[in-house]
Amino acid sequence: MKDWWLYQGTGEAAERRARLEAGPPPPWRDFKGVPDPGYTPPGCAGEAWERTWRRGEGYVPDELEKDVVNTALHLRRPLLITGKPGVGKSTLASSIAADLDLGPVLHWPVTSRTVLRDGLYLYDAIGRLQEAGLEQLRTPGAEPPAARPQTPAQSQSQTPAPADGGPSIARYLRLGPLGTALLPQDRPRVLLVDEIDKSDIDLPGDLLTVFEDGGFVIPELARLVKEAPTVSIGTDDDTDAAVRISQGRVQCRYFPIVVLTSNGERDFPPAFLRRCVRLHLDPPGPDKLARIVRGRLGVDIENSDEYRDLVQSFLERAEDGDLATDQLLNAIQLRLAGAWSAPGDRERFLATVMHHLTGPSA
Repeated sequence: MKDWWLYQGTGEAAERRARLEAGPPPPWRDFKGVPDPGYTPPGCAGEAWERTWRRGEGYVPDELEKDVVNTALHLRRPLLITGKPGVGKSTLASSIAADLDLGPVLHWPVTSRTVLRDGLYLYDAIGRLQEAGLEQLRTPGAEPPAARPQTPAQSQSQTPAPADGGPSIARYLRLGPLGTALLPQDRPRVLLVDEIDKSDIDLPGDLLTVFEDGGFVIPELARLVKEAPTVSIGTDDDTDAAVRISQGRVQCRYFPIVVLTSNGERDFPPAFLRRCVRLHLDPPGPDKLARIVRGRLGVDIENSDEYRDLVQSFLERAEDGDLATDQLLNAIQLRLAGAWSAPGDRERFLATVMHHLTGPSA
């Protein structure tokens, strides 16, 4: 372990997280967002955290992975992880969150139809129009909601109905995973942007401005600044969280730990690559597989001919096409449960649980 490591470094998680929070950012990554004192992000409790912890706790990073991850943490730059499917790219995000007790991972799965706004915020414009129409039907001829007298509680909520007469826009806005990660906090959230290589060609370029500015504007709120300078809306974690957004802008304080994964299906523009710290994950070899099996299933393969043979079969079959590490874990889990125990079933067993993901037999 190296003294400068925060992820998988020496000391308890709380101590290393405190060093992470207190560490000075590079001058060009110093952001000035002001936290909402009434908002508390999810901590290390609850179902979401349990999923993150279970997924990340058994991950086995090697020295190079720790070096690169900690480089990204110190520079406060996105981490772009490439590698074949099944090598543990997305699991590394959970490992970072679990190792430093940073709360549940925010997950943004990317497809060919994904655009930047999907990650920043969601706005149900159709739902708002329908509600406005229903309001008119219920109370025909009623004055617009913005013109009605307000109670003291409504006046203090700072989320009045907009001047267009429709229902309050706050009910129809919610931050996406990227928008939630960019909320101003003294402790970073971990955001997994999964399979960014599947995105539209414009998405990596669109992300550059957000990554450089550490924030973004919600146009629907910016247009209503005079009527509602501060509006409380939900987050990706909790639609009822009601975090306050001032002047229509979300501005981070501590840049989030952004983990972008790519299966190598496309190239990225140089400007995007320049702003990322890059890590390539190769398929694990015998020693790392043994550590993964021990960490995930508590099985020491060195003391079992059967499980050692399964690892060897996995490595041999991987020479003819890609396999995922969890396929080996599935095979060992089945054998632990006593499944496929007949000697004559071995080849069918391997073909079933270790089928190739690529290659002629995929």
